[in-house]
Amino acid sequence: MQFPDDDNGQLLAEIAAEGIDLNKMHQVDFYILFEQQTDAEKFAKEIVTDALVQNAKIEKCTETGVWEVIAQVQMVPEHTLLGQAEQYIESIANSSNGYGDGWGLMDSEEA
Repeated sequence: MQFPDDDNGQLLAEIAAEGIDLNKMHQVDFYILFEQQTDAEKFAKEIVTDALVQNAKIEKCTETGVWEVIAQVQMVPEHTLLGQAEQYIESIANSSNGYGDGWGLMDSEEA
């Protein structure tokens, strides 16, 4: 399987090399960072009303003190769709002083 030569393509190639089937639905976690807890809470409440996102969890990084919202999306992790979802979620986060910090894939057996 060929992947584009960018960050998302590299991560998809690594996931595929682990034997994960990228042609089926997976839980994809999009990570959004916030300096303020109130901004993270506002974004988490807003994003779960969107049809794309099924769940959002808030965690605080013990090392940096930054708040992280993990927006969970059930999708087939196809390169173009991942990029579009990432940009869309980040555009909503930007209005709440948040910024994207990438994504990760939860293997269906772990989800």
